[in-house]
Amino acid sequence: MAFPKKKLQGLVAATITPMTENGEINFSVIGQYVDYLVKEQGVKNIFVNGTTGEGLSLSISERRQVAEEWVTKGKDKLDQVVIHVGALSLKESQELAQHAAEIGADGIAVIAPFFLKPWTKDILINFLKEVAAAAPALPFYYYHIPALTGVKIRAEELLDGIQDKIPTFQGLKFSDTDLLDFGQCVDQNRQQQFAFLFGVDEQLLSALVMGATGAVGSRDRTTAL
Repeated sequence: MAFPKKKLQGLVAATITPMTENGEINFSVIGQYVDYLVKEQGVKNIFVNGTTGEGLSLSISERRQVAEEWVTKGKDKLDQVVIHVGALSLKESQELAQHAAEIGADGIAVIAPFFLKPWTKDILINFLKEVAAAAPALPFYYYHIPALTGVKIRAEELLDGIQDKIPTFQGLKFSDTDLLDFGQCVDQNRQQQFAFLFGVDEQLLSALVMGATGAVGSRDRTTAL
């Protein structure tokens, strides 16, 4: 099992997916975007194809191409490229996870499936476990965003014993306003060295006080475009 050279922490840019006026992905901008993040913002970790990147509005082919372009353009410039591979279909999530490993991504993240929703912790864990197993050498992160998925399983509950089921689990992208849940995640897992990445910009200061190890956000990171 491979792990990143450095723990995923600090600022992580949630990247947008640049589009042309015709609705096609503007791949030519991504190299400039990388340089802007690194040189102007001092950000060397990115989160690709998430909510900000409208990953779930892209086709599987487009998601693969976007991931490839970020990994290619970020080589020797970015520290870590984490690819969101969540999808409604388990097979599609597994396909995207395998692809992320093949292109040299540094980690994968997955949201809960949100049409036929998992209604218990065990069902959600089983889904995540199957996706993680498709890329067994990559660090795995759970993307907790209940306002959009409608899956209300508390992150604190989910993390209890999660590495027994998903050995590659390395942390959490917490995009929710429930600071009590976030604080309990941190407090009850201090010995695990997980990455606790907070994703609600307006509450970041509070989350940092509670023990967040980093932040995934998009504000002030798009002016290069």
